[in-house]
Amino acid sequence: MMTEKAPPIREIRINPVVPCESVLVSTARGMRPRKEEEPAPRDTRKHVDKCPFCTGNEHMTPPTVTAAPDSDNWQVRVVENLFPVLGDDSTSSNLVFGLQQAIDGYGRHEVIVDHPEHSITIQDMSVEHLVTLLEVYRDRIRALYSADSRIQYVLVFKNFGPAAGASIAHTHSQVIAMPVVPENVYNEVAHSRLYYEKNRQCIFCSLIDEALTFEATIYDRESGSIRRQIGVGQYVIERGRHFVAIKPFASRYEWEIHILPLRHRSDFIDISDEERDDMAVVLKRAMARLDAVIGGAQYNFFLHSIPHNNDFANCHNSYHWHLEICPRTSIPTGFELGSGLFVSTISPEQAAARLRAVELD
Repeated sequence: MMTEKAPPIREIRINPVVPCESVLVSTARGMRPRKEEEPAPRDTRKHVDKCPFCTGNEHMTPPTVTAAPDSDNWQVRVVENLFPVLGDDSTSSNLVFGLQQAIDGYGRHEVIVDHPEHSITIQDMSVEHLVTLLEVYRDRIRALYSADSRIQYVLVFKNFGPAAGASIAHTHSQVIAMPVVPENVYNEVAHSRLYYEKNRQCIFCSLIDEALTFEATIYDRESGSIRRQIGVGQYVIERGRHFVAIKPFASRYEWEIHILPLRHRSDFIDISDEERDDMAVVLKRAMARLDAVIGGAQYNFFLHSIPHNNDFANCHNSYHWHLEICPRTSIPTGFELGSGLFVSTISPEQAAARLRAVELD
């Protein structure tokens, strides 16, 4: 039995959180020849003698900042980055040259060795281990904010694969404490505040409500044919007791997934133990779905949480922290770099359906 081929989609979708960001969904473009990122090669080695992050090679890195459960039997280990983008050793003052301004690049840059096993992936880690990793994320963010009142934002992120910026193959994350709020976080928080002032509702909570409860059918005005149908749960990839994984309607990356707490939460460091445990399950299952559909994908993920900045002290009701997972399956083109308009050749609806269809244990 032949299935009817879905008509091509060509539309510009507006990011509801940051309306100045747009995504061009053009499924017909998927037929053209294009350069794709090669899947990251599967490395099955558990230990590499010359890897600085493998057990037994602790002398090859800067001293341990902290470790869980301890330095001798570590499962997650934190060290200072040997080549930091920001550091606390600078004593220069801020500079102003007319319209040109420079802020002293102070801060902290740490590496979180995610696991003792060299090549293990997030989806292959145990839930118990991911709980420990999330706990280390939380503790380092809290500690870095507490250590220096000049720090306005702490970003935790992970690069997997050379195309995503990973220079060492051993699984690891990074945390950077900085004296400024990054532009993308600033825009999210500022636009969320505007939405809240108008609607008295967190926009992320509204998006979660829509993903879990909303359905609609849009008809063509002249022919009466169906132009678009949105069903309940169409963008939901995974759901736990406290967290949901959603495919954004305006996804910048073709397989992008966001993980959000179901209840309103503005600051990741306030995550409870019960919520942390559930997030570990949802993260593991979401990554397993991605691996099943686009095995070996290179990706970045990062935590966006409310800045510890006086300008946003009144934004706890309007901002909702979340984890963004961005697989790198294609190389940006000149159009994307020049326009800032991301192009997706698979519709978020189709991508969500394929991810949801994966059967997990």
